Amino acid sequence: MTEITECVRCGGTVAPDGHCWHCGAAQPAFRAHLEITAGPGAAGVSDRGLRREVNADAMALATPGPWTAGVVCDGVSMSPRAERAARVAAETGVAALAALLAVPLLPEEALAASAVRAGRAVAALASSVRAAPACTYVAGIAGPQGVWCAWVGDSRAYWLPDEGTAMALTEDDVDGDEVITAWLGADAGEPVPRVRGYRPRGPGRLLLCTDGLWRYLPDAASLREALGPGGGPLEDARRLVHHALAEGGRDNVTVVCMQCMQ
Repeated sequence: MTEITECVRCGGTVAPDGHCWHCGAAQPAFRAHLEITAGPGAAGVSDRGLRREVNADAMALATPGPWTAGVVCDGVSMSPRAERAARVAAETGVAALAALLAVPLLPEEALAASAVRAGRAVAALASSVRAAPACTYVAGIAGPQGVWCAWVGDSRAYWLPDEGTAMALTEDDVDGDEVITAWLGADAGEPVPRVRGYRPRGPGRLLLCTDGLWRYLPDAASLREALGPGGGPLEDARRLVHHALAEGGRDNVTVVCMQCMQ
């Protein structure tokens, strides 16, 4: 993607976060479509979608030792600079995960501690509690002993085995009206992530995603059906993002896929 240096509204200089230094306008093509990989076993795809001006999703991957670690975040649309919150949380979270797994800590401890660090980094972006960037957060790790995830909000993790029953590993932090009840940000206090682990009996994929995907594919069975025969992680992530776009792409959509070879 071509780097954007001039504001589409006023011609001013575009800052690293995709906003104009002069008028503050978000640049439509900034981070419109991103793809990342971490070796042959992990990849992610993030797309702005068809209705949003800015991609407020973010993702990050790392491969510390025998582990593969991924983080996916979704900026809370009603908060200022939500896309910056998501990027800071994803980058901080995966860096902390990589460092803590190398200590080594137990997977559950590393996931919980890294989510707290990500929350503190997002909280530091706020000029006040009333002007607090915010995002959801889901992190996952896959390794020789199994898969684990931690989350705050409604971004999700799924286990998709090559054979057997697919399952959701997370439960959305929402109320009866489907409004999120937990997020990262100065207005949310210290995050209290929920953590879950699973020790599969065979190989499969740990999938992390934002609601831009799961609102079109709301359960693990429909996800695996849309995915079809397993390809590589990048092919899988591309296929699911394409599905969301083909269904209307009303929101940003981000998918991270990590292979687990048991």
